[in-house]
Amino acid sequence: MKKPEYDPQTVKFPYSEYTDQHYLKLKKDNGVVFDENYPYFDNSPSFRFKRRLVRILLYVLVFLLARIRMGLKIEGRKHLKNNKALLKQGVVSFCNHVHMWDFIGVMRGIIPFNPRLLAWDKNLNGENAGLIRMVGGVPIPTNNLKGQVKFSSEVDKFLKSGGWLHIYPEACMWEYYRPIRPFKVGAANYAVKADKPILPMVYVYRKPGWIRRKIFGQIALFTLRIGNPIFVDKSLPQEERARDLTIRCHQEMVKLAGIKNNIYEPIFNHSKRIDYYATEYGVGYKGSF
Repeated sequence: MKKPEYDPQTVKFPYSEYTDQHYLKLKKDNGVVFDENYPYFDNSPSFRFKRRLVRILLYVLVFLLARIRMGLKIEGRKHLKNNKALLKQGVVSFCNHVHMWDFIGVMRGIIPFNPRLLAWDKNLNGENAGLIRMVGGVPIPTNNLKGQVKFSSEVDKFLKSGGWLHIYPEACMWEYYRPIRPFKVGAANYAVKADKPILPMVYVYRKPGWIRRKIFGQIALFTLRIGNPIFVDKSLPQEERARDLTIRCHQEMVKLAGIKNNIYEPIFNHSKRIDYYATEYGVGYKGSF
């Protein structure tokens, strides 16, 4: 019998009632308004210069720290090499959102590509706003109609110009959560509109050694698995393409995660948190609820 993936959920986290809701509280609001005048993809010389400096810092120090802090391992980089020409033409990547540093891990995993990240607008107004912005964060405007129109247009132009856009389709971070939660169909809409593939990735967990567990209190080590690109099915009517792409990406990420009986539906539909799980291994699980 194949050994099941390591499940780190022995620590309780205050996961929200619905699977797309945040549970971390921000301590600061900088008051930035994300409207039609906000530079979502800032191409000014000063901003590009700052991002280059940050990129150097990532290579010199931060990627090493991520390897230590997360115990980061990367699998599937061959898919980047095999699809290099395609990915250079523009791509959307999906991943489960399970750690504060997981985007740093994604950046390390897809070197030499330099992605942008669609981020919760409150994070781009919080205490870590500057750092998130410098590593590629782009706020999703939620309360400004003109800002949403400008944002959508800028995303489309970015992808069509050959950019790499990283999205967390589960919509929020749930630390160390193993199931793949339902996705927002809107995430796949960006790929459909720009006619770009989605590259699925997923974090899985490894059991830490005694020193990491007992001395440093580490819950799990992380492995990032990179899959093959998934393409828009153009044989479908336009209005059905995003839903179909969402379902196929969710199924592939469940497969990459090694979960045989993922308990969530692929698409968010007021999905309430539910206890996970009974697998083919017969493992009872009470989880963090």
